[in-house]
Amino acid sequence: MSFILNIETATKNCSVSIAKNGETILCKEIAEEGYSHAEKLHVFIEEIITESGISVQDLGAVAVSQGPGSYTGLRIGVSAAKGLCYALNIPLIAVDTLETLASRVSVSEGKIIPMLDARRMEVYSEIFTSDFKRERAIQAEIISEESFSEYKDVLYFVGDCAEKCKPVLTKENFVFLEEIKYPSAREMSKISYDKYQKSDTVDVAYFEPYYLKDFMMTLPSKK
Repeated sequence: MSFILNIETATKNCSVSIAKNGETILCKEIAEEGYSHAEKLHVFIEEIITESGISVQDLGAVAVSQGPGSYTGLRIGVSAAKGLCYALNIPLIAVDTLETLASRVSVSEGKIIPMLDARRMEVYSEIFTSDFKRERAIQAEIISEESFSEYKDVLYFVGDCAEKCKPVLTKENFVFLEEIKYPSAREMSKISYDKYQKSDTVDVAYFEPYYLKDFMMTLPSKK
């Protein structure tokens, strides 16, 4: 019996789940414009452990979203996951954020393209088959009318980029599932359990989130 705590903080969605043998038992999450991860994450972890009827000593591993995504959000999630793994002497599992987002889609054919907003017309994207096999690795790319034009399959786009990408990506085989905006720890459960069974873990001391791009700080304008 393996209980895994899953932490997803790469986007505006602060999400935590407990899973038993790859099945989600309980999930708590909230998506807010203000990125309240620093205030919500540890509260969610404590609540979900208590409400699921287990103790932290029952955890076999902690899984955390590795990115790409929000620099601050990723740092908060990874710091919390590392702290738990150190304290409990259990393994840390890193899960691809875009794979988790793609896993929220249920289609029988075509391709799934999870996209997360970067800057201006840039997105972080990846391409999966309908049965979640990775077809193209993560890229940071600028979206234009020619993006993904080489694909003739139906393409299902998910993520928080619909508002800026839908007016540009207008081909008939492009479908935007706008209700699926953010990755959730609920969908991390199967992915993290598969990795746990294969001992696909990361070094707690040296693991760093996958930012994909360097962090850029915007300084306030001088008055």
